[in-house]
Amino acid sequence: MMTRLNILDYLLIDEGKTAIDAFHNTTELAKLADDLGYHRFWVPEQHHALSIASSSPELLMMHLAGQTNNIRIGSGGIMLPHYSPFKVSEIFRTLEAIHPNRIDLGMGNSTGGRLVNHALNEEKEERLTYEQQVRDIQKYLSDDKESSHRFQKLIATPVTDTQPEMWMLGAGGSSTKIAAELGTAYTYAHFIKPFDVGIEIINTYRKQFKPSLFHDKPIVSIAVFVVVGKTTDEAEQLAKSFDLWMASLETAKNPPYFPNVITASKKYFSPFEKQKINNIRKRAIIGDSSYVKEEIQKLIAKYNCDEVILIPNIPGIENRKTAIKLLAKEFQLT
Repeated sequence: MMTRLNILDYLLIDEGKTAIDAFHNTTELAKLADDLGYHRFWVPEQHHALSIASSSPELLMMHLAGQTNNIRIGSGGIMLPHYSPFKVSEIFRTLEAIHPNRIDLGMGNSTGGRLVNHALNEEKEERLTYEQQVRDIQKYLSDDKESSHRFQKLIATPVTDTQPEMWMLGAGGSSTKIAAELGTAYTYAHFIKPFDVGIEIINTYRKQFKPSLFHDKPIVSIAVFVVVGKTTDEAEQLAKSFDLWMASLETAKNPPYFPNVITASKKYFSPFEKQKINNIRKRAIIGDSSYVKEEIQKLIAKYNCDEVILIPNIPGIENRKTAIKLLAKEFQLT
């Protein structure tokens, strides 16, 4: 079976645009991805990020699922440390009830930084472990009444005939162990750690995987930044915006928008920033569609993955739409 292609869209607020524009743009992109034959369209949970409009992925998912027909809609991902597993289960059961067989529950362990973590967890005295949170969600989504769970009689409503797909997101650490032990699908963040350790992490997940009610076999996807242009030169021009934005984020700045190419072209980078950009480029594929396809195929072979999640952090909605059209054509999606 051909490796599936998916999209993780950050809801970028382009320079000169607003968050409202970002919502409209993402809706357009999701509709196009649905028409082109992409398998999944995910949105992240990002707090206190001024250039990203995706702080409430579950709300965006309800909207996007209602605007599309076939593509699976998911979270990339819900940051579990902040939330009640019972409430998360009820939210995703509601989504699944309205859009059956189209909802993905992607889960992560990020706290979003000190201030965000404090604001979302103020006055909370105790926290569940990450593994316990995932176990709890599985209990609620499976209507398990047999185990010795502390809330054994509690039922997450609405009760549905189908269940969301469960995905653990990570770059190693506890997420790999939990995904294998509890039988969830696993997404490796190549865009965070583009190193050979990823191969070992995925192999460990596959070897240690235990079938569950949610997945009877291991399923692996990898996520990677892509900047695609009609030509190599165009892609490099577009990548200047990606470079500037990422360099700003990774030098503890909070850019108010995703810069356009003109702004990015005028930027002088210090030697320190240039080194940052060189490292960032290792986490992205930049070029024309033929080159990007070739590099994606290399990653598929390297990781032996079932799916690839493309993160098109490219300035301008028309450029993002062109990028996913070009790749859909290269991969002959239907």
